[in-house]
Amino acid sequence: MNFLIRWIATAVAVGVAVWLLPGISTVGPNGTMAIVVGALVLSLINISIKPIAQVIGAPITVLTLGLFYIVVNALLLELAAWASTAIFGSGISVASFGWAFVGSIIISIVSAIMNGILGGNEERQYS
Repeated sequence: MNFLIRWIATAVAVGVAVWLLPGISTVGPNGTMAIVVGALVLSLINISIKPIAQVIGAPITVLTLGLFYIVVNALLLELAAWASTAIFGSGISVASFGWAFVGSIIISIVSAIMNGILGGNEERQYS
């Protein structure tokens, strides 16, 4: 259930980024479905690859006082854009690393707000 909430939050965040930034667009016959597919791939990458990338980039992140974390997010957004269009033929397209950098900031902010509203960050309490 928690993954579904985070996927919805990511889909809304990707939709906002596509709407705001001309360098991020949808690929495929249906724009809404492309956003959903792009958000699914981004969510799966965030679950599987992001922790490894954070560990590998931890020394640089410490030296840059956390700013390298945005670069890691931008690279993962580029990977998600490539993977969604290569695997599914539908998804998001990012024009350059600069657009990925700005897009990762927007997606992070909007998904944090959406997770707060939807309760995607709450841990399950067992008694």
